[in-house]
Amino acid sequence: MTVPPPAVLQTLADLIRINSVNPHYASGVPESEVMDYIEAFFGRRSINTWRQPVQPQRDNLIASIAGRDRTRKMIFEAHVDTVSVEGMTIAPFDPVLKNGRMYGRGACDTKSGLAGMMHALADVAQSATRPPCDVWFVATVDEEFAYRGVAEFCRDLEAATCAVAVVAEPTEMQPIIASKGLIRWVIETTGVAAHSAKPQLGVNAITSMVHVLAALDHDNTQLSRRSHPLLGSATCSVGVIRGGIQVNLVPASCQVEVDRRLLPGETSDGVFQHYQAMIDQVMQEHPQVKAIMHPPMLTDLPLETPVDCAPVHELVRVLSDLGYQAKPAGMPFGSDASKFGAMGIPSLIFGPGSIDQAHTADEFVDCEQVLHCCEVYRRYMLADGVLADCPQV
Repeated sequence: MTVPPPAVLQTLADLIRINSVNPHYASGVPESEVMDYIEAFFGRRSINTWRQPVQPQRDNLIASIAGRDRTRKMIFEAHVDTVSVEGMTIAPFDPVLKNGRMYGRGACDTKSGLAGMMHALADVAQSATRPPCDVWFVATVDEEFAYRGVAEFCRDLEAATCAVAVVAEPTEMQPIIASKGLIRWVIETTGVAAHSAKPQLGVNAITSMVHVLAALDHDNTQLSRRSHPLLGSATCSVGVIRGGIQVNLVPASCQVEVDRRLLPGETSDGVFQHYQAMIDQVMQEHPQVKAIMHPPMLTDLPLETPVDCAPVHELVRVLSDLGYQAKPAGMPFGSDASKFGAMGIPSLIFGPGSIDQAHTADEFVDCEQVLHCCEVYRRYMLADGVLADCPQV
């Protein structure tokens, strides 16, 4: 006989079967089907839920249970959307359990954390022990593109009532208290088109971009001079370049897309102004260069939660009780957590799996971590110490 997997792994498999690729990407769809599944999951357990519209057919879903202190709440948040399935070497929506791993798109990022939070809330709701305060579980849309789901949720959230926000992401069971922010924008150089037989009659925008890229490269060497104890140095990367129409035409336009990761203490406005000054200097030194800094396409704040606050201590304690000697750490990638942190809510990132497996062609998650993580979420929901005062974040 084949022994059925634990309930949380069955739920994870169900979630993987549902296509929730972000609509911005190839094969993407609105997240409505996966939200219907989550709503039905809680409905069968008589747990209160409600929808929060974000965009057409794209609602956040919130579930809540009452605690002893009804004036405060813990937030447990997980996004439901995934990245594209293009290029995957496994069937993306056909979950496979093999050698202690669950395979499929979203298995790691972040349907495993999503399933863990769902079952933790259900277990606490059915327990004879009431949590110290209300517990809200929030399933959000659009994390993989523009964070619109969590932004909408935070719009009406009363930060003063929130003791902590725990955000599910693949952290390998490490408690994450710091993450980098980001700013993404386009730099464009403009020139004058001409026939390639007489290039001197034009101004080559690609050649002009070479000077911009050289300045960016030089500026990158300066970033290593400032380092955060948990996050290391800020980074800047050019990920896309577009220029020219055909080989026998001097290009009149060239664009690059820039991704700059921010450290705590940096702001997107301040960083953008720095690069504007850098571009101005390039144009001053090379009069033929005409460059434009387009407004940012996406910005996100860094996260830094004080290591000595009660919510962090409690998560470390819960992990220690389960045999995990994990120290608070940082991660270079962004998440929904920074939006809660920006409101002054102590925010933690925690979940099963490794970011190294997220978005990959054969995405998977370690099933033992999924089981343990569900138990961590459950115990944390019942932890009285979370409500202790926390230093200003």
